Amino acid sequence: MTGRQGVILYGPPASGKDTVTAALTELSPRYAQFARLKVGTGKAAGYRMGTAEQLHDLEAAGDVVYANARYGNTYVIDRPSVDAAFATGVPVVHLGQIDGIRALVDGYPADWSVVLLWCPREVTEQRSAERGDRDTAARLAAWDATREDLDKHPGTTWGLTVDTTAAAPQDAARLIDQLLAQRAGAATA
Repeated sequence: MTGRQGVILYGPPASGKDTVTAALTELSPRYAQFARLKVGTGKAAGYRMGTAEQLHDLEAAGDVVYANARYGNTYVIDRPSVDAAFATGVPVVHLGQIDGIRALVDGYPADWSVVLLWCPREVTEQRSAERGDRDTAARLAAWDATREDLDKHPGTTWGLTVDTTAAAPQDAARLIDQLLAQRAGAATA
């Protein structure tokens, strides 16, 4: 164990990854959303916008821990940025693919707490519309892909599962913070 703790939030679009991360950062300044490199267009908040050249350079250096394509963009978790995130606190990584969780847990040594945030499809549709997404249909397709991903990977171990229709973001953040505290205590025992 490295002593470094990180959080992976997995779930379909609009399951609350951004909202729970905001609640975590309000709970403690040690938490910070990991900004994946995004090569493409669209929403820039929460990402580091990059170029195909940057992606190529990271790939050539062997520094891509995980990359996936969705919504016509490529999203990248790169080793130098994860290093930088750990240097300043506890990174909170948002993922929508179990393969991404496995790549990060297996490919970057740290004590990763993996949290499933969940909401029904109709809630994703409602939240997407309420926040003004112009690509709600694509988000619903991603919800379907997330459901299929879960079905294809039975037995995936979650440190915590949170139904975001039943738990307030602040409650989810407290549960995640408690999970990290328990894991840290177990590591030192």
